[in-house]
Amino acid sequence: MGTGDGAFTHHLHELDYRTTGIDFSPSAIAAAAQKTRSHQQGEELTRHLMDFAADDVNALPDWAYAVVACRLLYRWTGDKPAFPDRVRKVLAPGGISWVVTELAGRREDSDPCKHLGINVAEAETLTMG
Repeated sequence: MGTGDGAFTHHLHELDYRTTGIDFSPSAIAAAAQKTRSHQQGEELTRHLMDFAADDVNALPDWAYAVVACRLLYRWTGDKPAFPDRVRKVLAPGGISWVVTELAGRREDSDPCKHLGINVAEAETLTMG
């Protein structure tokens, strides 16, 4: 989720994962497709335009995923308590959920981006259950 330019999705593809890059931004999906098009090998990467927090996860091309990676997206999710449950809906039994996000308090007080990190309670929401 949050495929952005598609670099991580492409990296997983090179490791022989069948991958689906998800982003809610049409321009991100287009950029990912353009950037990785010349590097394709074997099965094509799938890109899916959706808002993971709000759209129907049944619209995804596969019913379950071995790895669900969320890169720099969780902090923008409005309903953080619902997010882990949505991930569980698409995670295969024994699968791995991996969230990359910034933690609050890691930036200087004067940094205008200080507000982008998640707080302790939001981090705990990701690890409960």
